[in-house]
Amino acid sequence: MTGHIATIGAGIAAAGAAIGTGIGNGRVIAAMIEGTARQPELEGKLRTNMFIGVALIEAVPILAFVISLMLLGK
Repeated sequence: MTGHIATIGAGIAAAGAAIGTGIGNGRVIAAMIEGTARQPELEGKLRTNMFIGVALIEAVPILAFVISLMLLGK
């Protein structure tokens, strides 16, 4: 029984990280689009910063998945 609860907990943790990542990526990309609309000459710098931000945000669900697997002992 305990194994099932741990499995459900790991799934919930991974799902929460994925949902948070989706929201975070959406906000970063929306801010980049808004900044480009306001100052088109900064598009290159904004795009670079956006890619760095998205990469850092994407690290969160990967870490959550790895930690969930470690907690499951697999």
